[in-house]
Amino acid sequence: MHQKYSFKAIEEKWQNTWESQGSYKVSEVSGKPKFYCLEMFPYPSGKLHMGHVRNYSIGDVLARFYRMKGYQVLHPMGWDAFGLPAENAALKNNIPPAKWTWDNIANMRSQLKRMGISYDWDREVASCHPSYYKWTQWLFLQFFKKGLAYRKEANVNWCPSCQTVLANEQVVGAGVCERCSTRVEKKNLEQWFFKITDYADRLLDNLPKLTGWPERVKVMQENWIGRSEGARVVFRSEEGAELPVFTTRPDTIFGVTYMVIAPEHPLVEKLIAGKPEAEAVRSFVRKVMDQDEIARTAADTEKEGVFTGAYAINPLNGEKVPIWVANYVLLGYGTGIVMGVPAHDQRDFEFARKYGLPVRVVISPEDVELKGEELTEAFAAEGYLVNSGEFTGMPSQEAIGAVIRKVEELGIGQAQVNYRLRDWLISRQRYWGAPIPIVYCEHCGIVPVPVDQLPVLLPEDVRFKPTGQSPLAELADFVATTCPTCGGPARRETDTMDTFVCSSWYFLRYTDPLNEQMPFSREKADYWMPVDQYIGGIEHAILHLMYARFFTMVCYDLGLVGFEEPFTNLLTQGMVTKDGFKMSKSKGNVVDPNYIIDAYGADTARLFILFAAPPEKDLEWSDQGVEGCYRFLNRVWRLAVEIYEKYLPVWQDAATGALSPAGLELHRKTHSTIKRVSEDIQERFNFNTAISALMELVNTIAKYIAEDQERSEPWVVREALQSLLLCLAPFAPHITEEIWSAFGFDGSVHEQNWPEFDPAALVLDEVEIVVQINGKVRDRLLVRKGISEAELEEKVKALPKVSEALNGKTIRKLIVVPEKLVNVVIG
Repeated sequence: MHQKYSFKAIEEKWQNTWESQGSYKVSEVSGKPKFYCLEMFPYPSGKLHMGHVRNYSIGDVLARFYRMKGYQVLHPMGWDAFGLPAENAALKNNIPPAKWTWDNIANMRSQLKRMGISYDWDREVASCHPSYYKWTQWLFLQFFKKGLAYRKEANVNWCPSCQTVLANEQVVGAGVCERCSTRVEKKNLEQWFFKITDYADRLLDNLPKLTGWPERVKVMQENWIGRSEGARVVFRSEEGAELPVFTTRPDTIFGVTYMVIAPEHPLVEKLIAGKPEAEAVRSFVRKVMDQDEIARTAADTEKEGVFTGAYAINPLNGEKVPIWVANYVLLGYGTGIVMGVPAHDQRDFEFARKYGLPVRVVISPEDVELKGEELTEAFAAEGYLVNSGEFTGMPSQEAIGAVIRKVEELGIGQAQVNYRLRDWLISRQRYWGAPIPIVYCEHCGIVPVPVDQLPVLLPEDVRFKPTGQSPLAELADFVATTCPTCGGPARRETDTMDTFVCSSWYFLRYTDPLNEQMPFSREKADYWMPVDQYIGGIEHAILHLMYARFFTMVCYDLGLVGFEEPFTNLLTQGMVTKDGFKMSKSKGNVVDPNYIIDAYGADTARLFILFAAPPEKDLEWSDQGVEGCYRFLNRVWRLAVEIYEKYLPVWQDAATGALSPAGLELHRKTHSTIKRVSEDIQERFNFNTAISALMELVNTIAKYIAEDQERSEPWVVREALQSLLLCLAPFAPHITEEIWSAFGFDGSVHEQNWPEFDPAALVLDEVEIVVQINGKVRDRLLVRKGISEAELEEKVKALPKVSEALNGKTIRKLIVVPEKLVNVVIG
């Protein structure tokens, strides 16, 4: 072995070897357990960042571990390659998005290979390649046939900077674009939607089955779906216009003192027509429409409204109540109209107090009379109905069902389940995305592109000018086409699909990436799926993970797969921070992975990123921590060199007789390390403590060989070194492969069976005895198991601390708890 740890040569050598030998190619093998390990595929921005390094290092540890445990491991990589950044780069640098994207993919692929990640590169996919988006379009057509893809005019989120529509989930914070942080506006446009609301109950009902998911993620999805049970009740205006409301509290209907309608509701103009309040209402509507929906409904946003001059009739008591327009009601949630019950809803209470509207109590605690004018906050708890006609005296929970039955009997409403979740808007007015495979014919209407004409290819001769319309709309050769149904002239859809459509099924394509007849065969998908371990950031808890679950359920219903949920276990890794902040160019705290690999090697980069913190926690970057991991790998190398020189000549000597105390200690440490590392990887993902255990093993080996002059039990050193290399291999694959090869061990270290610990080796032959004097701990004593009480007493009396405490005094009593404790009672 070379004396020096030359990481650059070692890593390049083994990366080339693994690639030339196809070490990580995998296929379906019947009768052998499978493990599908997947990190969320990246957007090809051009360079890996430390968040990528962490994500992929975590996945690679698991992939390598399970291979060594005897599993067929699918560990693929690809590229979420459509999206706005490519268009922005095209505008800025005057280069085609395709060239920018493919150049970035080549660069990032090279970086990943430098990391030594064990991907099966034969399964690589890129969502921007026609061989991939052909099947994205095919899946769109299946959704269309099933009635899950539809087109309608909608009031949508519009980013004026990106010049495109955003899904509700892509509007973040105080109503800004998640990509560029520009304030989002509202526009009415014809758009394509996926009917995810048809799957709301299944998405919700399946959450408890996802026992391998973080509870936090499941709660986020549950809240986003927002299922609420209640009643739809139809009020009417004085003029007779229907004013349907959805309420989860039908028991409070006798407490309605006003109604509120969303500013953007089409009924507003009808309600204010000819009324003196009309112009004030229109002015208020214009003001509110400039605000974003999230800010309007935020708890700390001031509730504002204006009276329309119109009145509604409460269908249960015939009372006339005023209709207001207010900023906190949205057209897109419920019916866009709400009933105001200020005595029993805090938001309504604050609004009523602000505008001097009546507060009528209709629910009170038992034997307590509440008065509306005396309330300082709404009474939202359960109680008994008052001032509620035939329902007075009824417990509020019981009254909910009773009121629903009443409105159903009167034909003015019914029980209803409502959802916060809205249908998924997938249209984007951009070029760099998968074209929607639809044509429009004057005679035939909306016509799907036939499957044999897929893919609808993106043309390459596109000029980029943000205009609010897709650049594809300016390409006559693309737009003009023939109707597949009647053969007449038709025009193509020029919107492209939201990139989240592409990422909602990529994990299925990995199972059968070269299939030219289908997106994937059911046989292969059912062999590999569901993904056993999915790894990615918490920021994808709602968008990507919800959409991927939806797609998989639809594929199940179409008979394409035999499972409903795509990901059995989910790990959401923390961020990588530096100086207390997330790494970003604007903060100037970015650490380039290439620099770390050049200076210390990929194994050091991997080891640090896994050792510095548990994977689910944020990781604070530390240059000293990187150097510490580099020193540790150098120590492993020097230890291997020393063993090579001292023990290789006597390496094959068989074990003879009992081990020396030092040999016994090393043997025990070896097996306790195997046990610890195995459990930390498989059961707890505590990679940091697994690495810490390996560091302790290195210390024990070094201590043993420093004191071992006889070299009479070389097998215990061989066992320790082999176990160290096998357990370290998933974390630092290059150095372990090199040392394994240098010693002439069989095959590749990564193709060996994972070591099993021997429980017998963990049984201690010695026990530690706590020594107390008059009940207080004074010392500890290591003795052999089974020692007699007489011999134990002699050893305790001989301890310096006991002798010092005696100092002429006598031992009145000596209490012995076998193999645990001795209490010396001194008089």
